[in-house]
Amino acid sequence: MTSRSRYGIARVLSKRGVCSRTQAAEWVRAGRVSVGGRVVRDPECPTALDRDDIAVDGNAIAAAAPVYLMLNKPRGLVTTASDERGRDTVYRCFDGAKTSSGTQLPWIAPVGRLDKASEGLLLFANDPQWAARITDPQTGPHKTYRVQIDRIPDADLLAALCRGIDEAGERLSAVSATLLRAGEKNAWVELVLDEGRNRQIRRLLEAFDIATLRLVRVAIGGLALGDLPKGQWRALTTGDLERIRA
Repeated sequence: MTSRSRYGIARVLSKRGVCSRTQAAEWVRAGRVSVGGRVVRDPECPTALDRDDIAVDGNAIAAAAPVYLMLNKPRGLVTTASDERGRDTVYRCFDGAKTSSGTQLPWIAPVGRLDKASEGLLLFANDPQWAARITDPQTGPHKTYRVQIDRIPDADLLAALCRGIDEAGERLSAVSATLLRAGEKNAWVELVLDEGRNRQIRRLLEAFDIATLRLVRVAIGGLALGDLPKGQWRALTTGDLERIRA
């Protein structure tokens, strides 16, 4: 970025990985943010992304070192920073967390979502541009899910899930649908999606009168959840970052 790259001051703070854009706007309105020694109170105040004289509470703010994490999200947690209904959120899994160097984790945000009843691989980062690339419906990586359903699907049903359905103006479909194993009354299938619409899998299955008993995201691109324990997280390696785009 050059000095000509100008955004609202709240967006600049977010792009630097300091906090969310919403939180930054609150700081600005509260008079906590200054640029060049002058307090600004308009979150949309045009500011160069590379300015080195931005401060919060009088403390100079530099771009935060990029942080990329993966979490094995447990069932029952909502993917949000705070919940108006007082439900436990995914941030509970980071209570007291520190980086490998022993410092406190910086602000991080979920990259995409998993609903409360879903579990598995959930990414976090303080890099909004990277997050936008991962979640882009056109160019982002495929997401792979293991889903327990309340019936034994035949080949025709699996093909129908790939053909998809139109619901409320949205096209819901799977890139692929594969039977993994079957019991007497239910089965596990693997579904691959190329975009992440709200409750896409559950809505797609409901259209065929199929109940979702369990839903686990196991991979994003070439990055697999692997044996990461439920409720635990780890930093992504350089290799992980390369695989996620595979």
